[in-house]
Amino acid sequence: MPDLARVGQALSTPVIMIIVASLALGLALTRSGGADYLAQVMVAASAGLPPVGVMSALMLVMAILSNVVSHNAAAVIGTPIAIGIAQKLGVAPEAFVLAVMFGANMGYATPIGYQTNVLIMNAGGYRFVDFLRVGTPLVLLMWLTLTFLLPMFFRI
Repeated sequence: MPDLARVGQALSTPVIMIIVASLALGLALTRSGGADYLAQVMVAASAGLPPVGVMSALMLVMAILSNVVSHNAAAVIGTPIAIGIAQKLGVAPEAFVLAVMFGANMGYATPIGYQTNVLIMNAGGYRFVDFLRVGTPLVLLMWLTLTFLLPMFFRI
């Protein structure tokens, strides 16, 4: 049986607040029209790139975002942006939505991206820089791999 005192220590107020604030941010961006605006900005900023380049850039942006807010919030923010980008480019949205899904789950370069990371940081005595040191190369490796694989499965 788990030690309830240790469970209570692991569920600290900062952990809960990070999760709630991240989800609220994602919802606010979607309802305010910010997600649509960001889709327009992303298409304009990537003018001249082929759809694969835009998809790759979107995935990298989501990976960065998921290291600042929760992966749930990154997915909530990114999905309507991905659909908007795909529509503006005239391509099927599946690869772009999957790029958001994968990018939003690359939150291992900081403890903020996933609530378990915060719990591990507190319980294990890790520092923020420990996550950066191990997580950043992993994020880059996953991003490059998926940039190569997604277009193979979804002809974009």
